[in-house]
Amino acid sequence: MDERELWRELGQQLRVDAVRASAEAGSGHPTSSMSAADLAAVLLAGHLRYDFDAPDDPRNDRLVFSKGHASPLVYGPCRAAGALSEEEFGTYRQFGSRLEGHPVPVLPWVDVATGSLGQGLPIGVGMAIAGKRLNRLPLRVWVICGDSEMAEGSMWEAAEHAAFYELDNLTAIVDVNRLGQRGETMHGWDLSSYTRRLEAFGWYALEIDGHDVEAIDAAYREAEATSGRPTAIVARTVKGKGYAKVENENGWHGKAIAEEAVAELGGVRNLHVDVATPAAGSSHRFEPSGPSWPSYELGDTVATRKAYGEALAALGGERGDVVALDGEVGNSTFAEIFGAAHPERFVEMYIAEQQMVAAAVGMQVLGWKPFCSTFAAFLSRAYDFVRMAAVSRATIKLCGSHAGVSIGEDGPSQMGLEDLAAFRAIHGSTVLYPCDGNQATALVRAMADLDGISYLRTTRGDTPVVYAADEAFPVGGSKTLREGDDVALVAAGITVHEALRAAEALAEDGISARVVDCYSVKPIDGATLASLSMPIVTVEDHWAEGGLGEAVLAALAANGADTRVELLAVRELPHSGTPAELLAAAGIDAGHIAEAARTLVREAAGIS
Repeated sequence: MDERELWRELGQQLRVDAVRASAEAGSGHPTSSMSAADLAAVLLAGHLRYDFDAPDDPRNDRLVFSKGHASPLVYGPCRAAGALSEEEFGTYRQFGSRLEGHPVPVLPWVDVATGSLGQGLPIGVGMAIAGKRLNRLPLRVWVICGDSEMAEGSMWEAAEHAAFYELDNLTAIVDVNRLGQRGETMHGWDLSSYTRRLEAFGWYALEIDGHDVEAIDAAYREAEATSGRPTAIVARTVKGKGYAKVENENGWHGKAIAEEAVAELGGVRNLHVDVATPAAGSSHRFEPSGPSWPSYELGDTVATRKAYGEALAALGGERGDVVALDGEVGNSTFAEIFGAAHPERFVEMYIAEQQMVAAAVGMQVLGWKPFCSTFAAFLSRAYDFVRMAAVSRATIKLCGSHAGVSIGEDGPSQMGLEDLAAFRAIHGSTVLYPCDGNQATALVRAMADLDGISYLRTTRGDTPVVYAADEAFPVGGSKTLREGDDVALVAAGITVHEALRAAEALAEDGISARVVDCYSVKPIDGATLASLSMPIVTVEDHWAEGGLGEAVLAALAANGADTRVELLAVRELPHSGTPAELLAAAGIDAGHIAEAARTLVREAAGIS
């Protein structure tokens, strides 16, 4: 069998496998897989350089199926390469199987979870940046995209960044099969509507027949030979290709096909493909220059956002695998300090938060430890990317600055008031909220070794240093800053300082208030909270829903404690003002904390 015939037969094998897998499962997306089968076959047999025995080898090419619903087209090539047995291939979509309905990295040849459309290409951009600028290897990133997802704004964030960073190691393969879930896509088979826009962004774009294996091979060769810009191959395909009953027919998206299609496609094949191995070479290593950890004196004032930048730069001096990304606010998040110290490991992502988080996910696949920063409010735009990063079992670190009403005059559009709730809800996440510079420094250092999604919330304004530079802050811990037996004030971040001032005022009334700093919001120190034998006031610069107060309540419930709790939080839409005015208006300043504590103490004493 010559090369071209192999490609054609392998394409048919992938179609048959898509039909078989979905028919056995009774569900799936075989028609979406069938349209791209020839594109995948030529790539696997003729161009991909990948060692299936060493999927974590950074020299490997990377293949991302952005159209993750076409998961049979992920698993079929693995079977053809000998990585998946026929027996396991038959477990598609079954409980306990590694072959899930949309691909996830429980299968070692899947780098990232896809299926939330619009994410594969942005992640591929991160992989390509890492391969070219960080690993400095001749790897290529291939991303198979669906035409429907080209309506997602995140795809065009990716297109712009790929062109700006001249990612000639990135190839996007757009499977234009015309039909989406409910009918024709926005542009149908108008290939030029895609190529014209991609060319305007700075890509080299080709239009091909996605079922002509020779044309596909020629396009891949052009992509490999193109220098200085990424390549997009826009391929006209037919959804359900090979089975006349469903070819180019609406209404078959996400539906299994009867196994009678197998006969029409020429029967089951068991072709084996010897996939080319990656090019020789070794990943670049950045030699640590040595850290200079920031240290702040007790009583001094410093913004935790500035401590983040200084600590991150020190971490970069200690570890050569740390990289930083920022959303064009590095002079506010202070990520610019890292950029000045380690320019080769700093990547400016501009005002494109989805692309920033996606790039971090791509970079960590290739062995890097990315830290991303922007205003806490703006990370909400990238929330689905964070959610999917957790599904990908990715390890990324996020920092949201300018959180809460305490930012002051900029107003509510800039006040991140949802972030603690949002990041607490992410599977396996860690949520940290320092109150001073030394604590922020220690927590940045701790984040470097955390798996999964970790989030650090920082404050805009300067706050007093209340901890010594050598204080330890284990994740999952808390700190008692002031002892007391009548009432406990539980706070984090900016409100720790308000709680300390409230405790001073309460002392003047003869009320002994304990102040607990819950800097680790998730996991929270449930044991310490449950041990409190007095009523509790929680106070946070965050909406009442899902933040510190509800984390405390959940911890008490989990530990069987029935402690009386008063939850102080932001409950009305804020507006512009000074930080002091806004903390007072929200009812979370020292005065309101003290009054809530007095009420609880009177209640405990039976005094109305």
